[in-house]
Amino acid sequence: MNKLIFCLLFFAFLSNASAQFDANYDESKVPEFKLPDPLKTFNGKKIRNSKKWESRRRPELLNFFTQNMYGEVPGKLEISSVDIQEERKSALNGKAVRKQVDLVFKNHGKTLDFTILIYLPKTEESVPLFVGYNFFGNHTITEDVDVVISEAWARNNPSFGIINNQLTEQSRGVRTNRWCVDKIIDAGFGLAVIYYGEVDPDKDDFSDGIHPLFYIDDQQQPAANEWGSIAAWSWGLSRAMDYFERDEDIDESKVVVFGHSRLGKTALWAGASDERFAGVISNNSGCGGAALSKRRFGETVWRINNSFPHWFCKNFRNYIKNEEALPVDQHELIALIAPRPVYIASAEEDKWSDPKGEFLSALYATPVYNLYGKKGIQQTEMPELNQPVQNTVAYHIRTGEHDVTAFDWEQYIKWAQKFIQ
Repeated sequence: MNKLIFCLLFFAFLSNASAQFDANYDESKVPEFKLPDPLKTFNGKKIRNSKKWESRRRPELLNFFTQNMYGEVPGKLEISSVDIQEERKSALNGKAVRKQVDLVFKNHGKTLDFTILIYLPKTEESVPLFVGYNFFGNHTITEDVDVVISEAWARNNPSFGIINNQLTEQSRGVRTNRWCVDKIIDAGFGLAVIYYGEVDPDKDDFSDGIHPLFYIDDQQQPAANEWGSIAAWSWGLSRAMDYFERDEDIDESKVVVFGHSRLGKTALWAGASDERFAGVISNNSGCGGAALSKRRFGETVWRINNSFPHWFCKNFRNYIKNEEALPVDQHELIALIAPRPVYIASAEEDKWSDPKGEFLSALYATPVYNLYGKKGIQQTEMPELNQPVQNTVAYHIRTGEHDVTAFDWEQYIKWAQKFIQ
């Protein structure tokens, strides 16, 4: 009998655990919640103009997100050296210039470097630029055989020929569909990409990547309020921006940071924390990115911190199954980018990323943009599929799944041509 009771209790436990892993995709089960007002300070004072936003509200919001979600970078570290691996004046069938640039960092006896692959249209003028991370190496975004294959750790993906956590030639060009390099160059923009694993390998291990360069004494991992991987990847984007300011071929005043999925979360945080970026594009970024946390739809604060405990600072775990206690939400992350342009994009089949929650964040960030006389999202209902709303705050939801498509890039380019000035 004791064995029977034990078995019943054990299966009940498994059933309950399984239920906890089930994501909610039913709007009727979204809990009631009240969003914090981006134009009201934590102590209840109303913000009525951009000057007060910048002096009072923006700093306290930025500090909260830093200390309780993404984590603080524990110090400053400048580029130790820049190594131009190669520069070719006639790439992509003669229409572009290609550069492969190594940025090297040294601190506390440790060294880290990462490579920026840059394509620029052939012109005598400095050009605007999209910059973003890729998931499986710079060589995956193009079939260009001269792009160097990274030796950094990578997540295994046998379909791409990635085994034993090592990138290989077999994966060259497997993600060309996500980057539309020719469309970008033809539109007069440059493109810079970085393999995110070179800045911080995407695993729950803070013994490699950029973190150890900042450790003090016998420190083994970041403190509870210090940076997780998303903030580390954002840090890397800012260091790339340091380089762009030196490169005369790039117009550093017109650099747009782009990211998809977890790297969309990264792009939003980079744009919020580094005001040098002229614009931000978040593609299917979901929980911890553009989607409202309080909706508990699709991926949740609990799930993301359990599945990827290294992405955020440990303090964020205080809000696991406790989203109602958050004094902020992701619409205020988007508001931190104001008055610079921001584009939030969703996909119809990507319920995990909560398209409605992403749209609502763009909508409820709009009052802050209005302080600057900028136009945001004015309609309260989501737009029709494949019908973008393109203002300073832009949004679209397209047909399809969690991915980056040619349709997405066509909208981003059109929007950037109008709003990145």
